Order: sequence, then C-alpha cells, then structure tokens
Amino acid sequence: MYIELPEKVKKIITRIQDAGYEAYAVGGCIRDSLLGRTPDDWDITTSARPPQIKELFRRTIDTGIQHGTVTVMMGKEGYEVTTYRIDGEYEDSRHPKDVTFTSDIAQDLKRRDFTVNAMAYNDAEGLIDIFGGISDMEQKLIRCVGEPEERFAEDALRIMRAVRFSAQLGYSIDAATRCAIVSMAPNLKNISAERIRTELVKLLLSQHPEYLEICYETGITAVVLPEFDCLMQTEQINPHHCCSVGEHTLHSLKEVREDKVLRLTMLFHDMGKPETKSTDSQGIHHFYGHAAVSGKITKEVLKRLKFDNATIHRVSRLVYYHDYKIEPEPESVRRAVHKIGEDIFPLLFEVKRADMLAQSSYKRQEKTELLLRVQGIYEEIVKAGECLSLRSLAVTGADVIKAGIKPGKEVGEVLNYLLELVLEKPERNTRQELIERIYEYGLIQK
Repeated sequence: MYIELPEKVKKIITRIQDAGYEAYAVGGCIRDSLLGRTPDDWDITTSARPPQIKELFRRTIDTGIQHGTVTVMMGKEGYEVTTYRIDGEYEDSRHPKDVTFTSDIAQDLKRRDFTVNAMAYNDAEGLIDIFGGISDMEQKLIRCVGEPEERFAEDALRIMRAVRFSAQLGYSIDAATRCAIVSMAPNLKNISAERIRTELVKLLLSQHPEYLEICYETGITAVVLPEFDCLMQTEQINPHHCCSVGEHTLHSLKEVREDKVLRLTMLFHDMGKPETKSTDSQGIHHFYGHAAVSGKITKEVLKRLKFDNATIHRVSRLVYYHDYKIEPEPESVRRAVHKIGEDIFPLLFEVKRADMLAQSSYKRQEKTELLLRVQGIYEEIVKAGECLSLRSLAVTGADVIKAGIKPGKEVGEVLNYLLELVLEKPERNTRQELIERIYEYGLIQK
C-alpha cells in the first residue's frame, strides 16, 4: 500500500534511516492519507533518541524533550520527531508519570489511542498496521488499541476524542470501546476546561455535529455540558416543533455551515427553554423569554469552558437575538441592525434559517418567505450604504460640541437622537441636515 509522503517528510525519514535508525510517518497523517484527505500535519516516530536526532539536523527545537519529542525545522515548517516509547503509569488521567524509550515500533504503536491512529509508514517498508487499523477503516469503526479501559485510564480526554473522531469520519464506535466510555466518562472531571473546549469545538465543526447525541447517550455531557442533558429531557408540544429541545438542537447543528460561532450559537440557542417552559390550558408548551435566558446561560458556559471573549460576545449576542422579530420594512431592518450589531447581523439569517429548518413544517413557507424578504431589504440597505450606527453618521461628537453642546453625556444624547432620525429616514444623513437638527433638539438656540 503506497502513501505519497511530502518531500520534506521523506527527507527527514531518509536522513534518519541513513544514520542507521528506523523512522516512519505515524498517526493521523497516515489515516488521513489513506482516506484521500490532506493531513493537517505530519508526525514522525523513530528508534533514534533525541540527542541523536539533534545531531542529524541543523535546526531543532526541544518541544517535548522529556517525552522524546524534538521538532525538526525544514525551512519555515516544523515536524515533530518522537522516539519510540512506552508510557509509564498515568496519575492524573492525562500525563504519564514517566516514559521509557524503546527500539520496538510495536511497543510505541501499542500505547496509541485508536487503531485508525496507530499505523505507521515509510517508503522502504510500506504500511505498519499491527492493530487492524485498515480493517477498522473498512468497517468504519472507532476502536481502542488493546483494552479500552486502559487507554481511557491513561488519558480521559480520549473518551471525548472517540466521539470526535466518530463525528469527523462518520464512523460508529466499537461496542467494547463504547461500553468503556459509559463506565469511565466520570473521569472527564479531571480534564481541564481548555482541553474539553478544544474537543467540543472539533466535534461541532465536524461533518456530523449531531453526533453530540452520542456524548449524551454515553454520559459525557453529564460531566462536561450538563445543560445539554436538560435540553434532551425537555419535550416541546407545540405546532412549531416535532421533537424535544435537544433533538431540535442537534438537527439545527446540521443545518448551519461549519463555522465555530454559528455552530456554537445553534448549540446554545435554546438553552433557556427548560427554565422557561410553561403549559397553557390546551396542553401547548410555551417558552416565553427563553432567548434572554439562553443568552445568559451561553455566557456562563462559554466562560466556564475558557472561550475567548470575542467568541463569547458574538455567540451570546446571536443567541440572545436568534428569535428577534424583524418586520419586512426598511426602517424595521435598519433599527434591527443597529440594535443587534452590524458585525453579527448577517449571521443572524443563517441562524434563523437553521432554526427554522429544524422545526416542524408548520408555516415553513411563510417563515421562509418572510426571512428572504428581510434579507433582501438588508442587502439593499447595505448596497445603498445607509447609516446604521453612530460611526456612520455624517457628524461626530466634535461637531456636536462645536455647535455649542458642553462635553459630557448630552453629546451622546444628541448623537443618539440624530441616529434615530437617520434610521427612520436615511436621506437625512447629511452634515447640513444634522447640524440643523442639533438646534431643533432644543439643547441650544440657533
């Protein structure tokens, strides 16, 4: 079985081999190559020890020297070269207490997480597949190398990685591996929020974000995202819906493009429904005010998972406004853009469309037509370059002060008054018109 290695990877492997050592490309890069995908990076495993690698290459970086990893620089690109090793006892569900170097590649591959990630290759010997990675790929299966409990005890994050790889590849999870996930999911409490966040985002950005349901079924979300479990357990008997809040959320994830902000928004957009659920006299469920509660929960959870402030700000605003009613009139659209924010308003159409497509078919044509009308009006407003915020006003705070307003909060009041006039009638956004309107405001006399 032939794999086309990049020239720089070949060069590294050949130089190590010429010095009398073994070397292979290993791990995810082999899996992706066999799938016809372009690997994100190429890792190399070798029988040579770090000092020997450092002697063979002019430019190296000690990125993980204690675990046998040296980064070899080839031009501006870095390639991790790691010595075959056997991991010692794991004491924190993440790191081995120590590692032992070995000259046997089988021992190195044995410590890896899943069979599809435990293959190695070089041009001289071809594919090294000791644990049945090829067979599992043919069966579209994620299976642990060796005993699943041992692999998950070594690093509990592998529990989430199993689901993530399943979602990225569209594979099912081996029965024994899934059973171990269920029994060992509580160990995820030992994993940092940052590592949980990374795996969650990778899962959400996969081809199958709806595989998040596996995390619910196996007890993963009970540990890392209990708010989602509440969604799965909340029914919504309402003409606009045909399934639970959680199932609706999973469906909506599939209906929006692969973008971090959009996928996170769909995950959180109905998080407030369990808290706001009510039932009327006809037995119909309602969720009044759920968008505001969802926005609050979004901020709390994203902070808990250590997301950056920009992501928290954008996602929580989209969640807060995901259900915002916008009339198909230019003034209504202009005011909505100003209220919601020019930066995220275009994304709101994608959020609303995904939300709608994950609902029942009740009034779907009407909802679609309304959304398209509002979007068309918005596009015309943008094309015309109409003012939608203070920064686009034809006057500034300096102009207001120059007109006689003392510096302070009154300047802001005047500017907001002018913006209201312009949002109503954009043709008013001229310097002459707005200067005159300052005097009309009554704060100073002409």
